[in-house]
Amino acid sequence: DSGHGGKDPGATAFGLKEKDIVLDVARRTALILEKRHNYEVILTRDSDTFLPLEERTAIANTSGADLFVSIHVNAHPRKSAQGVETFYLNLATNGEAMRVAARENATSTHNISELEDILSDLMQNAKINESSQLAEFVQTSLVQGLEQHKYPVRNLGVKQAPFYVLIGAQMPAILVEVGFLTNSRERKRLLSTKYQERVAEGIYAGINSYIHSIDQVYQGG
Repeated sequence: DSGHGGKDPGATAFGLKEKDIVLDVARRTALILEKRHNYEVILTRDSDTFLPLEERTAIANTSGADLFVSIHVNAHPRKSAQGVETFYLNLATNGEAMRVAARENATSTHNISELEDILSDLMQNAKINESSQLAEFVQTSLVQGLEQHKYPVRNLGVKQAPFYVLIGAQMPAILVEVGFLTNSRERKRLLSTKYQERVAEGIYAGINSYIHSIDQVYQGG
């Protein structure tokens, strides 16, 4: 799932729009997943179109998807803010996580307090543990992969927050913030096809590691 699209540009800075960058990253990630392991990948959008937040997980649910990965670019009033972070659905554990969730939820008709009410009802059914494990694998692989290719990046870790786009997912679901459009160094990187490819490689590696760990559990090894 590439965040935003159409009338919703997402984060904007210096004439750049989050919706364009994340679509490129999502396409690259899908291509790697399909080529390396013949995984079936469904893009929630493959063009500059607007999708309501609830439709994104609905696409995953009706397609019988095994995983849901929403790709985003961050923004912050403080231009020095930088790094990558991965979220899974839960009540926010700190103010900064809540800030990110509020920004990404901006196009929702629900406010944060309503989302927390919805969440409390969903918690018993949500795949929280699986989502947290998927988030850890993707975050680790993303950071390590970027550093190995000489892109040192601040590891902002795995966090929990009430993202509306993740609510209702019937499979492990995460949201990845792959850099800050408001940071000059990361903005330059995010426009680079080479960097986008490395980000896609990192997300792919995390997904693949998670799948491998699940296979081992089922095989008893």
